[in-house]
Amino acid sequence: MNELESARARTDALFNLLEPQALYARPVPERHRLIFYLGHVEAFDWNLIGQTPLHPTFDKLFAFGIDPEPGKAPADQPRDWPSETEVRDYVARVRENLGTASIDPQLMNVAIEHRLMHAETLAYLIHNLPYDSKRGPSPVSQSRAPVENGLVDVPAGVAWLGRERGNGFGWDNEFDRHAVDVPGFRISRFKITNREYLEFVRAGAPTPHFWISRDGRWFLRAMFGEIPLPLDWPVYVTHAEASAYASWRGASLPTEAHFHRAAEGSVPVNTDFERWDPVPVDTGGANVHGVAQMLGNGWEWTSTVFGPFQGFEPFPFYPGYSKDFFDGKHFVMKGGSPRTARCMLRSSFRNWFRADYPHVYAGFRIVEAQ
Repeated sequence: MNELESARARTDALFNLLEPQALYARPVPERHRLIFYLGHVEAFDWNLIGQTPLHPTFDKLFAFGIDPEPGKAPADQPRDWPSETEVRDYVARVRENLGTASIDPQLMNVAIEHRLMHAETLAYLIHNLPYDSKRGPSPVSQSRAPVENGLVDVPAGVAWLGRERGNGFGWDNEFDRHAVDVPGFRISRFKITNREYLEFVRAGAPTPHFWISRDGRWFLRAMFGEIPLPLDWPVYVTHAEASAYASWRGASLPTEAHFHRAAEGSVPVNTDFERWDPVPVDTGGANVHGVAQMLGNGWEWTSTVFGPFQGFEPFPFYPGYSKDFFDGKHFVMKGGSPRTARCMLRSSFRNWFRADYPHVYAGFRIVEAQ
């Protein structure tokens, strides 16, 4: 239970950042109010592991998150939700009842990683709160020389995608492991920076979600305060914005197989809740191909539509985890962000979001054929 306790501490710490009134806020219109997530991670654990209903109303109320189409935000009001005291009592009861349970190792891994995923998605949501609704360290940005972000060659070779069954835990969409032949290509050494993307904005592109223009100057909405736009940090954008930039450069986004090929020999940089905000894109060394930061400091969009690998089998205890998103509207992200847990840095892990979702900590690279 130690890993589960550690994961609980992660989500508990996030709720402790909030001023009392913020718990009933909805910082992202298409998502639930934050009070939902306080109950959700516990209801998920109980519905997954518990043998009988614990609180039938709350077990159901907090069972599932939402991913509505853009413009279809929920219409509930704060008064429609239980009190904080009631929800925290439910949380305590779930933990007490699970404390003595014998839990199947696979279900334990599901519970732990599900909670750690929410430790990241909660950070996205809390990021969008007004600064007077949360408490945290002031962001720091140091001015540095511009980063030159050229393209490096990755020779033709085999990319191994997915995970071998029986070789440790993986989510249903990670199976089966398979080889993909990848022709040689060129890829940007670093994630595309704010400085590079600023040229695109000056050419008429929309402003990224985390940027603010004021009196002719650009600022970044960091987690706990605004700072002058750090030009050597990775830009966080939507898949649609990343694709448009790549086209503007006469290039494209890498496929999932491109990413795997280029990421060989990479080591983590700014991951596992190390920081609230990014670091410069040239922090840390490059891998065997001369490509830097493919694990951490921001997820990376690919051009690959999220779908099943051959041999896909949905989890019988969580059949909709992946299958509900095989709709042609979600794109694979790889790598990891500053708020991604260490266990999800494995090469087979796949993340995904809608093409127009602006809140995720996701950057990108561009590729060209050799």
